[in-house]
Amino acid sequence: MGKQVLVIEDEPNIIEAISYILSRDGWEVKTHSNGHDAVEAARARGPDLIVLDVMLPGKSGFDILHEIRGDAALGQVPVLMLTARGQNKDREMAERAGASRYMTKPFSNKDFLDAVRDLVRS
Repeated sequence: MGKQVLVIEDEPNIIEAISYILSRDGWEVKTHSNGHDAVEAARARGPDLIVLDVMLPGKSGFDILHEIRGDAALGQVPVLMLTARGQNKDREMAERAGASRYMTKPFSNKDFLDAVRDLVRS
């Protein structure tokens, strides 16, 4: 069985695209679409990798990432932050919060898959 990824994203088209890309690569993909209980969803699923959107209903991706990094069970899980916000201040906030990688939308399938593979190898 492949590794498990949790995609925390609220845009259906992005969820579908990421799920397709990752399942074809052998990943078991789980999704969650709101920020309010995203950390609880991550704890319940125990993923090998989390793909996290920045702008979510209920709670920002930055706040979620901060909680993930402070959680004993999830603290070491690689987190790829995915966002339409590509400004330097957003990238810096993600780094300070503990993002393993930061990628802006739109992204190429190859770049996304390379980033995911790299994060689970690390």
